[in-house]
Amino acid sequence: MDLIIEKLLCFALVLTRLSAFFLILPVFGWNAIPMQIKAAGTVLIALFFGLISPFAVNASQISGAEAAILIANEAIYGMALGLAVTVVFSAVKLSGSIIEQQMGMSMAQVVDPLTGEEAESMGSMLEMIFIMLFLAANGHHLFLLIVCRSYETFPVGTIPTVPVMAAGVIEAGSAMFLASLQLAAPVLAAFLVLLVVLAVLARIVPEMDILFISFPMRIGLGLLMVAVFMPFFNSFINEFAEWMGKLLPL
Repeated sequence: MDLIIEKLLCFALVLTRLSAFFLILPVFGWNAIPMQIKAAGTVLIALFFGLISPFAVNASQISGAEAAILIANEAIYGMALGLAVTVVFSAVKLSGSIIEQQMGMSMAQVVDPLTGEEAESMGSMLEMIFIMLFLAANGHHLFLLIVCRSYETFPVGTIPTVPVMAAGVIEAGSAMFLASLQLAAPVLAAFLVLLVVLAVLARIVPEMDILFISFPMRIGLGLLMVAVFMPFFNSFINEFAEWMGKLLPL
């Protein structure tokens, strides 16, 4: 009987961490995926990890209040883990927002079909392309590897360190800003050259309406630079995987 209680408690703790992780995780947590598929996938993965994950405490000595505290700890850790992955994953969308702002299209927003929220058109396009390349490179296996490593660092029933979790989320935010600037750097350099050219033209031909001319030039240059540097997305996927290995598990 104690063995059954221990297995049920272990499964509940594993299911709580995985549910919190997949709830925030990109791709799996989007509204485009039906809820039934999310629930079935989470339960199947929880059954697998529940069988192989060691239990750090004796279930027969745990009271109901202690079990509730352990479940709350698993939920917090799973959410922190998913938040760190989502923050790094948002680097592509943030770089698209930076590019779109330089193009003068930041006010043009569309409904993101993946999340159902309003987003910039350029950021959504870059994010969709990155997702297709990421999944084509078996990037979803990286998410499962992160979960597996999390149980090696913090087995089921242990209490994760809050400062370590906070530091992991902060490092993920730093990596997101660094990656977004790296992706948008070539386009920003091209726009800097364009601004210099427009400033020279404004001095040479004062009668020219530079503001009116700059709008189509900025949009055309932005689209051209995005198309030129689109093949380099594959290298960013490898860099993204390296960042995940350094930052996680928390």
